[in-house]
Amino acid sequence: MNNVTPANDLVFGAPEGSSRRSVLKMTGAASGGLVLGVVLNGAHRSAEAATGDTAFAPNAFLEVNPSGRILIYSKAPEIGQGIKTAFPMIVAEELDAAWDDVDVEQAPINPDVYGRQSAGGSFSILGSWDQLRQAGAAARSMLVSAAAEQWRVDAESCSASDSHVIHPDGETRLSYAALASAAAQLPVPDVESLTLKDRADYDLLGTWVGGVENEQLVTGQPLFGTDQVLPDMVYATYQKCPAFGGTVVSANLDHIRSLDGVLDAFVLDGTGIAREYMPGVAIVAKSTWSAIQAKAALEVEWDETAASKDSWMESLAQARALTGTKGPDVKIAKGDVDAAMAEAETTVEAFYSYPFVSHAPMEPQNCTAWHRGDEVEIWAPTQTPERGVSSVAEVFNVPADKVTLHQVRSGGGFGRRLYNDFIIESVAISERVGAPVKLQWTREDDTRHDFYRAGGFHHMSGSVDADGKLTALRDHNVTFTTDGERAVTGGELRASEFPVPLIENAELTQTLLPWTTPCGAWRAPGSNVFGFVFQSFLHELSSAAGRDHVEFLLELLGEPRWLDPGNLRALHTGRTADVIKLAAEKAGWGQTLPDGHHLGVGFYFSHAGHIAEVAEVAEVSVEGGNALKIHKVTVAADVGPIVNMSGAKNQCEGSVIDGISTMLGQQLSIESGRIKEGNFDQYPLLKMADAPHVDVHFIQSDNIPTGLGEPALPPVAPAVCNAIYAATGQRVRSLPLSLEGFAV
Repeated sequence: MNNVTPANDLVFGAPEGSSRRSVLKMTGAASGGLVLGVVLNGAHRSAEAATGDTAFAPNAFLEVNPSGRILIYSKAPEIGQGIKTAFPMIVAEELDAAWDDVDVEQAPINPDVYGRQSAGGSFSILGSWDQLRQAGAAARSMLVSAAAEQWRVDAESCSASDSHVIHPDGETRLSYAALASAAAQLPVPDVESLTLKDRADYDLLGTWVGGVENEQLVTGQPLFGTDQVLPDMVYATYQKCPAFGGTVVSANLDHIRSLDGVLDAFVLDGTGIAREYMPGVAIVAKSTWSAIQAKAALEVEWDETAASKDSWMESLAQARALTGTKGPDVKIAKGDVDAAMAEAETTVEAFYSYPFVSHAPMEPQNCTAWHRGDEVEIWAPTQTPERGVSSVAEVFNVPADKVTLHQVRSGGGFGRRLYNDFIIESVAISERVGAPVKLQWTREDDTRHDFYRAGGFHHMSGSVDADGKLTALRDHNVTFTTDGERAVTGGELRASEFPVPLIENAELTQTLLPWTTPCGAWRAPGSNVFGFVFQSFLHELSSAAGRDHVEFLLELLGEPRWLDPGNLRALHTGRTADVIKLAAEKAGWGQTLPDGHHLGVGFYFSHAGHIAEVAEVAEVSVEGGNALKIHKVTVAADVGPIVNMSGAKNQCEGSVIDGISTMLGQQLSIESGRIKEGNFDQYPLLKMADAPHVDVHFIQSDNIPTGLGEPALPPVAPAVCNAIYAATGQRVRSLPLSLEGFAV
C-alpha cells in the first residue's frame, strides 16, 4: 500500500534534481483540500525491482502498475454509505479505466494530502466531486500523452476507453499497463488544462456496481473495529455513571480483580468532557467475554452531585405550559401573521412532540489502541479520523505526527461516530496498562452513553384563505441547550425552514430548555424532526382547506427558482416540484387503490437533496387496538448525477427503513438523568416482516451531485403520518406512533 509522506514534506513545486514523476502538482477543488504538491515516497520500488518497469502514480489517489492492475485509494471512512466504492468510481470514470482492472484500498489518514477525510452531513460526494474527477482526468491525460509520443501523433486526436489509449485510426491501442512507465516520466498537467466529462459521456457512473467489500462482508472477513487483533492484546470494558457527569467514589475493585480472566481494574478520572472521556472504572481482561462478565459484577458508588438530573416528563410539562406564547429567540418575523390569521377562512393550531432517540448502530462503539512511549497507534471505526488524531494528541500531550490512526470499516454510524470518546477511552486504558487494548462497549453502553438526537416540541399555527391558499404560518420551537446559549445539535430552528421563504406572513421563534445529557448529530440532523412537524402540519392545513395535498404543495412552490442563488446546498422550487410529481405518479396518486389502502405524501429538502416520498398504508384491526401496515413507500429523488445506482438505491431504502423503525416505537425514557432503555427488547427495531416495499426513482439532473446517506430519511415520517390521517382520520402529532395507540 502506498504511504504518503507527512505534511511537513509537502512541496509546492519540484525540488531541483527531482524526477518529474515524484511530484504531484494539482490545484483547485470544492473540497478545499486538493494537493498542491506532494512528494510520494518509494512505495513503487517493489514493482520496479520485480519488473524493471515503473509504476505510474501521478497523484495520491491512484497508481497504474505495469501488471495492468489499477489501484485507487478511497480517502473517506466507509460506514455503510458505500463511499469506498463511489469515490474510486468517480476517479475511474475520468481515468477511463475498466472497472474490472481496479483494486481499491483505504487511503492513509493525511488531510494535508487528501483534504477532508471525514464522513458526515452527506457531504462526501459534494465536497470531493471535482477533486476526484481531476485526479482521474490528470492521469488519463498523461497516459494519452505517453501513447501519442510513441505513435508520433497529436494527443488530442487520441482517445481512451477501458484502460486503453486508442490511436486516431480507431484500431490501434495501447494498454495503460504498457504505458505506465512512459507516463510516469511526464509532467502532471495543470488543472486548468484538464477536460472533464459531461454526464452524457459517463460509462461507469450511474451504473450498478456492487460494493468493493461485498465478498468480504458476506464471508465474514475481518473488516470492522471489533475484528482487530494484535499480538499480546488485552481486552477492556469501561463503566461510566448512569447519569452523565457523575464521578467515582469507590468500587469493588479487589473483587473484580479476583475474577477469572481479569487482569486489572482501576478508576480513571477522565477529563470531564463528553467528547473526550468521562470518569469511570476500567476492567482489563484476557478476553472480551471475561471483561463483560466482570463488568456485570461491578459495584460502584457514584457521586452525582454535579450529574444530570434531566427529566423528559418535566420538559414536556414545561413545553405544554408555553402554549399560546412566543419564544424569546426570534428566528424570523415577516409580514403580519396576526392580521393574516384574523382575515383567514380557516386557521389550525397544533402541538407536536418527538422524543430523544439513540443512534443504535449495529456495531457498538469499540477501538483498539496502543499507547507506547510518545507514540499512539489506533484502529478505529470513526467518522472523523482527523479529529480523532488531533483529540488524542491534545488529551495525552502527544505530537500529532506521533499518532497513527488506521481507518477500519464501521458497522453503522448515523452521526454517532462523529464523536471519538471511545477512542480516547481506549488510549487512556492502554496508557495505564502499557499494552495494546481492545475496548468493547456493550449494547447497553451504546444506548445509555450516546450523543442523542434531542427531543423537542412545536406550537404550530397557520391559516388558509377562501381559495385554500396558505396565508400565514407560525411556530414556537421548544428545544434544549447544554450551554445556556445555543440549541443542541439538530434542535436549532432556521429562518429558511420550508416553506417559510415561500410565504408572505411567517413567524418562527424558539425557547431553550436547560439540559445536561449530551446531544449530537443524528441522521439528517434537524431535518429528521422538522420534516415530520412542518410537512405534517402543512397537510393539516391543506386538509382543513379541502385541498389535494399534492396540488397544495405545487401551488406553494410557484415558479422554478433557487431560493438562495449561488448556494450549492440551496432549495430549488422546480426540482422540488419535479420530485413531488414523480413520487405521486409512481405511487398512483389519484388512482384507485386496493380497499382500505390510503396514500400520504411528504417532501423535504436536506443536505442538498430534493426528495419526496409517498407512503401507502392500511389500518388493520387487532385485539386491543389498531395495527398499522405500511405496504409501500415510493421515493423520488434529485441529488444530481447518480454515482453508483446500486449504492444510491441502497441508501434510499435504508433511510426509509431507518425512519420507519424510529417513528414506530423508539423513544428514550430519561428521568433523573438516566436512560431506562438498554437493549433492543426495550428499544425495538423494525422487523423484516414489517418492512414495506421501497420503490426508488431518480431524476438525474446536471447539478453537482450530493450524498444520499441522510436526505431520504426526513420525508418518510410525514408521508406515513399523512397517510394514517387519510386512512383513519386520526392526526399523528407525537412520535413514536406507539404513543398514538398504533401497533405494528
